[in-house]
Amino acid sequence: MFKTVLRYITQWRLRQASQRNFLIFCSVIVGLLGGLSAVALKYLVHFMEELSRHIAEHLPFHIIYVFLPALGILLTVAYEHLINRDHIQKGIGNLLISIKKNKSNIGINNTYSHLISSSLTVGFGGSSGLEAPIVCTGAAIGSNTGRFFNLSAYEKTILLAAGSAAGIAAVFNSPIAGVLFALEILIGEITIPTFIPLLIASATGVVVGKMLNSRQLFHLVTEGWLFSALPFYVLLGILSGFVALYITNVADRLEKGIFKKYNRYVRALAGGLLLGIIILLFPPLLGEGYHYLQEALNGNMEALKEESLYADWLSQPVLMLLFIAALVLIKVVAAGITLGSGGNGGTFAPTMFTGAFLGLLLAYGVNQTGIIHLNTSNFIAVGMAGALSGVLHAPLTAIFLIAEITGGYVLFIPLMIVSSISYIIARMYNPHNMYWTHLIHEKRIYPDQDYSMLSTIGLDQVINREYTLLQKSTPMTEFFKALSTTNVNIFPIVGDSGELEGVIWMDEIRKRLFDNQTASATVGDFMVNPPAIVQQDQSVSNVMELFDRLDVWQLPVVDDGKFIGFISKSALLTKYRQALIQQHRNADFFARYDDAH
Repeated sequence: MFKTVLRYITQWRLRQASQRNFLIFCSVIVGLLGGLSAVALKYLVHFMEELSRHIAEHLPFHIIYVFLPALGILLTVAYEHLINRDHIQKGIGNLLISIKKNKSNIGINNTYSHLISSSLTVGFGGSSGLEAPIVCTGAAIGSNTGRFFNLSAYEKTILLAAGSAAGIAAVFNSPIAGVLFALEILIGEITIPTFIPLLIASATGVVVGKMLNSRQLFHLVTEGWLFSALPFYVLLGILSGFVALYITNVADRLEKGIFKKYNRYVRALAGGLLLGIIILLFPPLLGEGYHYLQEALNGNMEALKEESLYADWLSQPVLMLLFIAALVLIKVVAAGITLGSGGNGGTFAPTMFTGAFLGLLLAYGVNQTGIIHLNTSNFIAVGMAGALSGVLHAPLTAIFLIAEITGGYVLFIPLMIVSSISYIIARMYNPHNMYWTHLIHEKRIYPDQDYSMLSTIGLDQVINREYTLLQKSTPMTEFFKALSTTNVNIFPIVGDSGELEGVIWMDEIRKRLFDNQTASATVGDFMVNPPAIVQQDQSVSNVMELFDRLDVWQLPVVDDGKFIGFISKSALLTKYRQALIQQHRNADFFARYDDAH
């Protein structure tokens, strides 16, 4: 029944609309669902926060900070293990894996599982952000919309990015930043065929978000900038670049997991309690931290003392400076512990928090000297952009996001200066953004364009299964007879159960072809070990690395030890060329109207 309905829908859309127009129609659907998901996540988090407050009313003061984050992480781990069965794909890095290696296919359970698990983590005080979960949710919506309509991998990638753009746009009420995030982080290229669906989905997401939840993330607080503050914006850009490197390195190490030798529940409880102790010492690290960020934007420094164990000490400017500096350094640690112990969230919000308090640290510190008075709100806003630009390696996203959510268009020049300097410094020491760095360290993906293209090719597509099997006891006279029926340059030697024992290279046989002793010998006398053996589940990019490193053109392939065929470098290069041509054809296809449809 379902297949019949899908077939009728496919036939209808082919008759009624061009492929490009239909993709735009799909982007509206994806934007609508992405916006609804963002609103649903906000309400879920609000519900969890109210629930956690209700629980806190029955606990001693300050103790809630220790136990509630652990409870949230524990519930998240239990949900993912017992209900979701570990099918959730956490993090934006997994989206890149899906695009590069899985033809933009994402499991349908990811359309809702991130909403539940991240609301449990953040709603109970986990020190992470909701941006990565909503990006993953929107991406899953886009991917599954493309799968429902049986679209190509290229079209699914566009819809995946459109869903991510809609999610970001709806959360921040920032349509331009949503589009730029999808282009800079997920797709990596800007073309009209990709830009239009992203723009439509992003705008649709914002409209839905404003209709159902009109609350602004931050209020308009920024003012015009002064030329006398320009050197300090340059200094903030330099500091942001090095802080971005710090965020990337710390997050990469902690998100890989903590307390690894224990089971998931012990790890969640231990990590949650450790996080709770940190939050007890630094209350602004609770949850996303946007409440304290807004208070800092309003110039309300007293809010940082709320529920602090040493509020009286923070009345002294020097100790307040040290407290702010500690927040800059520890927020990413708290976020890493949250995620490393099993919570679901992202480092997008912690990065913004860190950048904001870096800007506050600089402005507040300079103001205490009396040399010049700096607008702390401006430096907080620009600091957010600097940290995001350095961590994400996405300066355009950082500039427009902060400009849109703070109303800081008057700060465009400082935003450009700080974001550019931070990006240059961060890229100088680390050529990859935070997501790529994590994947590269795990050796799961390569950022190079050639390897990205190779990763879209399946190994089964290039395995040559036409071969002549030989055994070590086969006389060379029979081998010579086999040569007359084939033109291959390599032959496999296998055992009785099909396991690979060695190979014979024709180049070596030619050297001894007219040797009198050759005719009386057996194949085993000429057998050699291959320079490497390829496993059937090995990635194509790894195989290409083997070819380049060993300087060979053919290698045997085995599956569970048994020989199944050969793979050649020339076949790989041919397949790569075909994939490259197909990519350009897809781009050209969406650049014009397809009158055939």
